[in-house]
Amino acid sequence: MKNILVPVGSSKNAKSHLQYAVDFARATGAKLFVVQVYNFYTKAGTMIKIDHILERESKAFLEHHVSQIDHKGVEVVTKTFKGKLIDTINLISKAFDIDMIILEPRTNSIKDEVYLGKTSGRIIKQTNISALIVPEDYVFKPIDSVLFALKSAVIKREEALNPLKSIQKSFNAKVDLLLVKTPFYNDEDFNVSSELESIITNITKSENPTTYQGVLENYKASNPDMLCVVRRKRGFFKKLWEKNIMLKKDFHVSEFPVLVLSGLK
Repeated sequence: MKNILVPVGSSKNAKSHLQYAVDFARATGAKLFVVQVYNFYTKAGTMIKIDHILERESKAFLEHHVSQIDHKGVEVVTKTFKGKLIDTINLISKAFDIDMIILEPRTNSIKDEVYLGKTSGRIIKQTNISALIVPEDYVFKPIDSVLFALKSAVIKREEALNPLKSIQKSFNAKVDLLLVKTPFYNDEDFNVSSELESIITNITKSENPTTYQGVLENYKASNPDMLCVVRRKRGFFKKLWEKNIMLKKDFHVSEFPVLVLSGLK
């Protein structure tokens, strides 16, 4: 893993989140790009453009946050960008060859029932970049085991596994595969390719109405340090991502980070 992107918002958890990102980058040997995206505004009732003010304030905001963390030898680059959030995130990711985005679950939402806020939800839903969702106030620790939950092991885009492979290699982590047979099961869904099998330690099969319920039923046996799931064009997790805001009643993990891979198909 070479380059990690960290979009910074105004949440109370921003400092803790940024420190986690630095610690994770150090463990994986990555370079960290810490960015804030602001939009263009014109002061109401006037022709005065204030984007230069926003740019200055954004830079000061980022520098303040970065100055409060321990870099631990990690190269941290701060950048501010003007534009629409998703379009700008996609452009940044291409320009800096980003391998992963590290996100807070909530940046501005204060509602206790919310797991993913509007900003994080939009990034998960509307980009095709692998993302690591880190629980609020979570302190970095080595990743010794990963639970990889799938309802279909069919892989057509093997490069989509690269973030998981990188984490496994960096931490020498054990990866347990959980195959969940849902009502939409096809016979070929449990055919594990040699590419996937090469990074798997154990395979567990479960039959549940949804992948998430399969995770809830089985994760304690695995006792993972990270959950890995897949963003698909169709299926359970796509349905969750369809809403920008994700409620805890639909999906909620607070014990460990969640790695969301881009679609395998």
